[in-house]
Amino acid sequence: MIMLGVDPGFSVTGFGIMKKEGGKTFILDYGALRMSSKDSLSRRTALFHDFFTSKITEWKIEAIALETPFLGKNAQSFLKLGYLRGILYLLADRFNLPLIEVSPRSVKLAVTGSGSAPKEQVARVIGHLFRDLTVPKTLDITDALAVTLCGIWHSNKATLPVGYLGH
Repeated sequence: MIMLGVDPGFSVTGFGIMKKEGGKTFILDYGALRMSSKDSLSRRTALFHDFFTSKITEWKIEAIALETPFLGKNAQSFLKLGYLRGILYLLADRFNLPLIEVSPRSVKLAVTGSGSAPKEQVARVIGHLFRDLTVPKTLDITDALAVTLCGIWHSNKATLPVGYLGH
């Protein structure tokens, strides 16, 4: 199983790609898609679409894990996240991939044991689970890795151990 996990954002979108093989889970790729606020909304959604289309085909993705949005104080940001989520739903359909949604609280609970854990704690646990990983400084990336891991656990009812294949 090769899983793409996404923590969507209009400025920075974190992503992680993991493979479950046998009893282990490995990181294949991770990073961030950074989009300029100077670009139009249509340009940013096109960049998002093209970026994730490329990742799906390059890595032969078999499923997508997507973090559900948190409704904060900015309704416009929440609405714009819907565009990005819609693109991922479209790609899931076009490539015939299952899409698993996980809430931020359930990701934190699964990874750290606390549904209210700060993002920094999630990053530390990801670094601990994947010992050879140079923990990214961008929390959007470690959040995406946690989302990916939860997607794998959910789809396979898998448990540890985990590993790292490189970046």
